[in-house]
Amino acid sequence: MTPQPAAASPPEPLLPVVVVNPVNIKDPAKLQTQITQVCVESGWKPPLWLPTTIADPGGGQAAAALAAGADVVLVCGGDGTVRHVAQVLAGSGTPMGLVPTGTANLLARNLALARRDRAQATRIALCGKTRAIDVGWALIDDGAEEHAFMVMAGMGFDAAIMAGAPHELKVRLGSLAYVVSGVRALRGLRASINLAVDGRLELPRPVRAVVVGNCGKLLGGLVLMPAARVDDGLLDVVTIGPRGIFGWLAVTARVLTRSRHGHRIIQHWQGRTVIISSDIAQQAQLDGDPVGEARGMRMRVDRGALLVRS
Repeated sequence: MTPQPAAASPPEPLLPVVVVNPVNIKDPAKLQTQITQVCVESGWKPPLWLPTTIADPGGGQAAAALAAGADVVLVCGGDGTVRHVAQVLAGSGTPMGLVPTGTANLLARNLALARRDRAQATRIALCGKTRAIDVGWALIDDGAEEHAFMVMAGMGFDAAIMAGAPHELKVRLGSLAYVVSGVRALRGLRASINLAVDGRLELPRPVRAVVVGNCGKLLGGLVLMPAARVDDGLLDVVTIGPRGIFGWLAVTARVLTRSRHGHRIIQHWQGRTVIISSDIAQQAQLDGDPVGEARGMRMRVDRGALLVRS
């Protein structure tokens, strides 16, 4: 009798790890049950669940996920949590999936991902197409540590809006908190900035904000950087220099029409490296996280460094 080959063992189920920011989640236990159910129904192991803390907003959990052998890391949080996780996952080859639970969720918006259906977002994170996207890196003033950003970073008016919209206000008003903060910040002073893009030094100019973006969509369907693509290997730069209410109306008109042609109030550049220096200290931000006042930022793009599911 001819011996029969031994039956092949079934493949080991894949391991999902969930990094979750519990701050904006009303019922974390319900969310964990929902995500676990989708994982098991999709043939994956029950997820390893790693909540963030104030002391560790995502980086330590992402490192723990890699150490545990995660096949995908799901991020339940907003753009700040995504940024901290992405900083660790960049270059690792382990994909990230997004289950948006933040206020703005701009990276998810720019990737056209499900933002309200968490079960569907989980399915995409587990089984969706894997694509490589760029990661921006920023040095602030004379700091030695680079910080990742996935959406936008900058100085001035936009950062003042983020600093003026604390968690308590966002809980009460949602995305309207940014509108309230923006109105309060309208009367700020212009600063003289020097800007270098790919080593090309631009003439000093007075501005209210300078924003460097990996992608260009904002809340409400607005597009600040019409040419920005999350996988083009370029950073998009915009300076905004209005004077008074009529200047702000001109800025609004140009954003609404998605114009990027040269104008003295709002100007655009693209490049792989960006250096900003200001004559005065201004509020700075990374993906909506205020990082205090700064007088300079040095930025670069790492093309295709992060794998995401979409």
